[in-house]
Amino acid sequence: MTGSRETRRADDPSRPVTIHDVARHAGVGSMTVSRVIRGAANVSPAMRERVEASVRALNYQVNVAARATRARTAAARIGILYSNPSASYLSEIMVGGLEQSSKLASHLLLERCEGLAGQQAAVKRLLAAGVDGVILPPPLCDSRPTINRLRAAGVTVLALATARPMDDVSCVRIDDFQGALAMTRRLVALGHRDIAFIKGDPQHTPTEVRFEGFAAGMAEAGLAIRDDWIAEGLFTYRSGLAAAEQLLDGARRPTAIFASNDDMAAAALAVAHGRQIAVPQDLTVCGFDDTAVATTVWPELTTIHQPIAAMGRMAVTLIADQIRAEKAGGEPAPDHHLMKFTLIERGSSGPPPGL
Repeated sequence: MTGSRETRRADDPSRPVTIHDVARHAGVGSMTVSRVIRGAANVSPAMRERVEASVRALNYQVNVAARATRARTAAARIGILYSNPSASYLSEIMVGGLEQSSKLASHLLLERCEGLAGQQAAVKRLLAAGVDGVILPPPLCDSRPTINRLRAAGVTVLALATARPMDDVSCVRIDDFQGALAMTRRLVALGHRDIAFIKGDPQHTPTEVRFEGFAAGMAEAGLAIRDDWIAEGLFTYRSGLAAAEQLLDGARRPTAIFASNDDMAAAALAVAHGRQIAVPQDLTVCGFDDTAVATTVWPELTTIHQPIAAMGRMAVTLIADQIRAEKAGGEPAPDHHLMKFTLIERGSSGPPPGL
């Protein structure tokens, strides 16, 4: 393959070798070649050596003026790689991301994946599409192998909604611990002492951190956490049904259920309705995220509002800024952007029975 490309150039010696020729010769993306040429740090040694060998083989000469012009004018190509099961959560990310990419004249490419093989294939498709950067929503925001693979290919990465930010990776997030703590404190203030909790997917860092916030609130109030009132979920409606059935079919029933997201909280409402348990008179149900489902169920959910669409807009803004700086030859430092959450009280919460 290499020989045929060189033959075509020999047949047309007037055509200068381009960065795309080098990329094809090395079997990498054009952005990777660009990063190697300008000496960017986030390229693996093996990849750098591979590109430099192709530069020497093709006698590629850097056009400094053209490179500077492209850095100022080229539109960023930004990928979003997602595997999150919550459609309402993802739709808000997409709405915010698409709105901002339109304002910034950036191109947004969406790739869905499932499992490790699907993840690897999706990354390969994004790299083949020539993305400059990739936004990773949960749970991929916490996948170091995925982050490392993208960065080794010279792609800028931003983690969206991680609960445990990495020092070397830019992110946009809220404080999940404080959000869960605030909701637990509110339940205690309403008079609840028998509080159950539904966890999320163990692959998501918010699962662990939100539970830590709940546990801190219970300890602060001097309340014990009952093992049989902690149910496992996966951030899906179906997993919320199973978790709520476990909690409400026990010998002793809690007076409040705090679910790690709105989909599971909505499922808890459905289980309560099916057992003729009045909400909020006999049972308080609370969620987290304030996605669209929170206001499409009855009663509407008390929840922690995470500004998901605004986070999507901020993620596109930050990664576009970093891509622009890198194209201009800079090495921008990782940016950790913390956004505010809000506790929203609606009809699903109230004092426990008897108060």
